[in-house]
Amino acid sequence: MADPAKLTIRAEFERPAPEDLAPFQTAPTGWVADAQGRRGALHHRIRPIIETARFVGTALPVWSRPADNLAPYAALKFAKPGDVLVVATDACESAAVMGDILIGMAKNAGIVAAVTDGLVRDVAGIRAVGIPTFAAGLTPNSPLKDGPGTIGLPIALGGVTVNPGDIVVGDADGVVVVQRGEAAGVAAALAGIATKEEAMEASVAAGTRYPAWLDAVLASDDTVYRT
Repeated sequence: MADPAKLTIRAEFERPAPEDLAPFQTAPTGWVADAQGRRGALHHRIRPIIETARFVGTALPVWSRPADNLAPYAALKFAKPGDVLVVATDACESAAVMGDILIGMAKNAGIVAAVTDGLVRDVAGIRAVGIPTFAAGLTPNSPLKDGPGTIGLPIALGGVTVNPGDIVVGDADGVVVVQRGEAAGVAAALAGIATKEEAMEASVAAGTRYPAWLDAVLASDDTVYRT
């Protein structure tokens, strides 16, 4: 029986056009999640490693065997400008999956952000590289480069399925994934979310102590008062 492949690669897949990404360029992740039924955010443990956090791009999904980073390095060969390197490690905490060298090469390849459910290392170097980097934490431990891994195929990461070509949005609050097939509907809903948020912020600035809808809830049969 032949040994299993070290790498399984889908080199080409359809990516969203610039106009598909445009509605998400300035939208906070909370608005994006609200616009798609209050879902799509990666687990809260996946958070910014450096101060630079805002990004919008196209998912280049990678799965890597825990404590190994052959697949993330190989993915650089197939990356296109505007991609987000999204690396699933089965939430490995024994070794880093990326460091400043890999992330620096990713920037050179046009990748706009790196996201993983695992750990990274070389935070000072990552800060110098400067692209948004999200991970579950830091460790000095190094990975192997043996595989197996996949590139350009669907992955599960942070409680969300990430498909090649999905839209990925990140900021200081976290990362939200928008399925490519739903992007137009989510983008259309963002306008209404923006209007609602602006009205609520204006209400707070005007001194409102609680939302107007709360009175109806408190006066309804859904609320019980006890003495």
